[in-house]
Amino acid sequence: MCELFAVSSKKCVKINDYLKEFYNHCEQHPHGWGLAIMQGNQSIIQKQPLKANQSNELKEILSQEIFVEHAFAHIRLATIGYTDSFNCHPFSGIDNAGRTWTLIHNGTIFKYEKLNKYVTKQIGETDSERILLYIIDEINNLQDELERSLSSEEIIQLLNETITNLAEGNKLNLMIFNGENLFIHSNYKNSLYYIEKDDTLFISTKPLTKEGWKQFPINTLKVIKDGKVVFSGKKHEYEYFVTEEQFKFILDNVSPELKQKIINNFGDLSYAKEYQLNKQGDYS
Repeated sequence: MCELFAVSSKKCVKINDYLKEFYNHCEQHPHGWGLAIMQGNQSIIQKQPLKANQSNELKEILSQEIFVEHAFAHIRLATIGYTDSFNCHPFSGIDNAGRTWTLIHNGTIFKYEKLNKYVTKQIGETDSERILLYIIDEINNLQDELERSLSSEEIIQLLNETITNLAEGNKLNLMIFNGENLFIHSNYKNSLYYIEKDDTLFISTKPLTKEGWKQFPINTLKVIKDGKVVFSGKKHEYEYFVTEEQFKFILDNVSPELKQKIINNFGDLSYAKEYQLNKQGDYS
């Protein structure tokens, strides 16, 4: 229950206007903001468990011109995990070859047993952080098996397989950067859009300008390098549809004051509409 923004470019581009519009969506996503500026293998992350328009730190950041080649932004509506800085996106980690991995996620992992062991290893409480830890472990395990660092092609193939498996039964809008490539996956219609401009690719949960954004392809991993798609994974069949059971699960994991915001986000569902009419019942 979050919004995502990413930029990948061959050259430095100014992103202030995009960020300001993106963070203006914070009324529906009040539990934190985050920004990562990636420079080679370094990821500079700033984040707070505050509504974006209440953050003096973010206000100061946006008052300066921001030129980047690669960046992530995130605003959070908490469904799993408390509202503290440990649960704010982006998350980052380093694999055994020294690559820095940075991740933002919009969705919910309802079931994937391989993530369970990371509950005791993670710093925060989110399933998003567990995804990052799992991916880094998968990278490290293959490197240990081969007794060498992985090539770019091997990393792409491993992530393509790993993310496809994660997508089954889960909502997985995911953006990952490893110092070289941007990995993007979505399996939920109308939840991610993109626009291409002058060797630059902007991706966002919602269109941020009137420039003709297109829906991002679903059910396939896209790998982007310097603003250009360099790999498209085989299309899988795990498109996400919200079930009534999952809808109840989400509502059971949030505070009462947040339930209506979430119901509004899922207003096209028959059981969400029923709740809006009744304001009571199993969901309350």
